[in-house]
Amino acid sequence: MRCSSVIGFGLVIGSFLWSCSDGNDPGSKESKRKDSTAHLTTTYKKPSSTHHDTLTISSGAAVFYSPDSMQWNKLKATVPKNTYETETHNCYYQMRNARMVIKKYYPGLRVIEASSARFLLFIKDDKSSIYIDLDTKGDMCGIFLFDRKKDPELIDMMNIDTALRFYFEK
Repeated sequence: MRCSSVIGFGLVIGSFLWSCSDGNDPGSKESKRKDSTAHLTTTYKKPSSTHHDTLTISSGAAVFYSPDSMQWNKLKATVPKNTYETETHNCYYQMRNARMVIKKYYPGLRVIEASSARFLLFIKDDKSSIYIDLDTKGDMCGIFLFDRKKDPELIDMMNIDTALRFYFEK
C-alpha cells in the first residue's frame, strides 16, 4: 500500500509541474521561433519627411516613393536593428523587381522617383487633381500607378505584374 501511495503522489506532483509549464523553455523550438520573428510584428510609426516639396505628376507614370536620407536615419535610430534591416531590404528588392517588371512589360511607362518630396499632386485629363501626403502612408516605400484617366492607385509591390495589368488594362 505504501508503494502505491508514493507512486500516486509522484504522479500528482508530476502532473502539477507539467500543467504549470508553458512548454516554452528558452531552448524550445517554439521559443526560438518567436524570437526569430519578433522583429516582424514590431510596429513603428514612419518618421515625418524632412522635405515639404510637392511633386506634380501630369502624365502616366509609376511613382516610386521612399524615405529621404533623414527619415532613414530617424528610422534606424528608433526601431530595432532587425526591423530596420528588414525594411531596407524589402524596399530595395521589391522596388528593384518592380522596375524590372515595368521595363519588361511596360517599357513606355514613365518611372518617377519621389524620395525628396513629401506631397504628390496628380493632375488628371479632366483637370481634376489628387493630392497625396506621403507622411500618411504607413509603408516606408511603395508605388503609385497613374494613367491620367483614373485616380492614382497605391499598389502591392509583391504583385507588381498583376497590379500593372489590372490598373492599365481594365
